[in-house]
Amino acid sequence: MKKLIAGFATIAAFIIVYSVGTAHAQNKLLKRTTYKTDSVKSGAGGTLSIIGSPKGSISIEGWQKRDVDISAEITVEAENEADLAQLAAVVGFMTDPGMNHTRIVSVGPHDRKYLKTVSKKFPKRLLEMPYRIDYKIMVPAFSDLEIDGGTGDLIIKNVEGTMRINYLESNADLELIGGTVTAAFGKGIVDITVPVSSWRGRTLDVQLISGEMNVNLLENLNAEIDAKILKTGSISNQFENWEKRDRTAFTDKLINAKAGGGGSRLTFSLGAGTMNLRRISPPAKP
Repeated sequence: MKKLIAGFATIAAFIIVYSVGTAHAQNKLLKRTTYKTDSVKSGAGGTLSIIGSPKGSISIEGWQKRDVDISAEITVEAENEADLAQLAAVVGFMTDPGMNHTRIVSVGPHDRKYLKTVSKKFPKRLLEMPYRIDYKIMVPAFSDLEIDGGTGDLIIKNVEGTMRINYLESNADLELIGGTVTAAFGKGIVDITVPVSSWRGRTLDVQLISGEMNVNLLENLNAEIDAKILKTGSISNQFENWEKRDRTAFTDKLINAKAGGGGSRLTFSLGAGTMNLRRISPPAKP
């Protein structure tokens, strides 16, 4: 659990800066929404890294093209039009199209180092104004992902590769089919769906400090399952056909199981809350 908490250190720092300010923001604020896009030539096997905004969603979907396509909806709030314009001028993202590695970095008042380079006389009162960036990103289906997020939804679909995910608070929807995946969430509701009978990769490891975790698996899954509650809460398990592994009895806090013929290790850890292990039907064939 200490390892899980440590993973949030960097992103928690700028969340604190942001949340302290927004707590004092005025109730009646003007709002401005702008849109920014970018496209980067990539290829199968490349890596996408993204540092999200303190508040905002990230949606990543795989496709058959070789490009990384980025669309962002940027919303800022302030007390008047002049302040809106000044805030909008410093909120957005920067793209670094490296060699087979695309990096996306969200920028704004939370990044004081960046702010000093673009607006040395940025008004202190605007540091308190709320803003968010919502991303929709398309990547080659075989891609590695590195995601650091603050507070907001996370969606991942049709991507296979090595993934490292750190999110402070999220309602997450992860549809995963393979690779080596490590995901850590502070709190929220995390839905994980594995719509294949055998995990195409080494391991899947999802950790949530507090909240609800819903794990959706096929009845004919072949894998080794480790599901555990570390503090308080319980596990609801719909899979009666799983075999006990290592002679460990199933409880409402610990399940070490062999599903089908066994296979890759799928690990689900929850500090406090409810975990639901649920059966799903195979996806419809096109």
